[in-house]
Amino acid sequence: MIREIRLGGIGCLETIEGTDEWYCGSDYVHGDLYEAEELYRDGHEISSNRLVFVHYPEGSVYEAGERKKGRYFGRVWYDRGDLYFVMADFPEGILFLMRFDTKKREVFTEAGIERSSIKDCYNLMSAGSPPMMIRQGNEGFFEMVWPERLTFPIERTETFNFREGERIYFTAWYEDPDYREETIVRNLKGEILDRFPGDIRIMPGGEKWHLG
Repeated sequence: MIREIRLGGIGCLETIEGTDEWYCGSDYVHGDLYEAEELYRDGHEISSNRLVFVHYPEGSVYEAGERKKGRYFGRVWYDRGDLYFVMADFPEGILFLMRFDTKKREVFTEAGIERSSIKDCYNLMSAGSPPMMIRQGNEGFFEMVWPERLTFPIERTETFNFREGERIYFTAWYEDPDYREETIVRNLKGEILDRFPGDIRIMPGGEKWHLG
C-alpha cells in the first residue's frame, strides 16, 4: 500500500537528527537562507519558501509559519521533543528563532535579533541544547548570536555538532592521506579541551553514539 501525503508540491522529506517521529520538507524557492538573503540584497523580491513538518506514523502535516513576502525559513533542529528553526524577515531586518511545540502542534517565537548585528546568514541555524542561534562562516570561525554572543576561530574542516553545558563539540575531517573524522571539544572561549578519533551521532531519544 502507498499512502498519499499531500505537501502542496514539496516532493522530498528530510530526516531530523535526534528524532524518528518528525520529518521536514521545504520547496527552497530561492535556495537556502543565505542564497535568499543574497537575492534580497541585490534588490530581488523574495517569495517565502514553505517549511512543513510531517509526523510519523500517521502522516499529519503542519506548516512552520505563515508565508509572507520577504520571509524565509531555515534549517530545522530537534531538541527535547520540539523543533527549532530560524525564520528571517528581510524587510523587517529581524532574524527569529522559532519553536514548533510538538505536543500543542503550534509555532512559537523564542527570540529575535537584528539582522544587522551579524555579517550575513551564511550557515545561520538553530542548534544545541538548550537551543541557540549560531553561525559558522566559511572563513574558519564559529559564532553564537543567541542567547550569548561569542566568536572564536576553528579549523577549516571543523563543523558544529552539539553543545553540552560549557562544552561545544565539533566534528572535523582530514585526508592525510586516508579519510578520517575526529571530534574536537572546545570551551566557550574556543580553547580545545579534548580531541579524539571518530564522530558522535545524536540518535532518536537523545542518546549520543561515539563512532570510532
